[in-house]
Amino acid sequence: MKMMIFLFAAFIGACDQDNTNVALSPDVEAKASIVSVVTSGNENEYTFQVGVLSPDTGCEQYADWWEVISEDGELLYRRILAHSHVNEQPFVRSGGGVAITAATVVIVRVHMNSSGYGMIGYKGSISQGFEEFEIAEGFASELETQTPLPDGCAF
Repeated sequence: MKMMIFLFAAFIGACDQDNTNVALSPDVEAKASIVSVVTSGNENEYTFQVGVLSPDTGCEQYADWWEVISEDGELLYRRILAHSHVNEQPFVRSGGGVAITAATVVIVRVHMNSSGYGMIGYKGSISQGFEEFEIAEGFASELETQTPLPDGCAF
């Protein structure tokens, strides 16, 4: 009975005053998030295995890169994603060598071709590990035009 009441309350909460469904804004729906970070390797040549959850629909909307940046917003490494991952969510892609020390604190974030940077990334260091981190809107947004950049979408 409690479950039925909860489901009813959830349904009512998802409707507007005229009982029409209320959708999330496109900006919320179209943002990608980092869901995991695993590292390996040696100082100044680390490999990052990054898990990405993105609302890919094809080349018109897909996660086109993930990147490793300093706490000051300096681009340290960018992994270009050559195609959408519509039927593979979340997905993991590796990249490196990232030229940092084990103690260097970095931020890992993802970018969508249609909506820009996601606000959920991971922050940490090789030696201390990584945790989910909310990235301030507009943080290091100038990196969006810094090379390397994708040169298209395969599919």
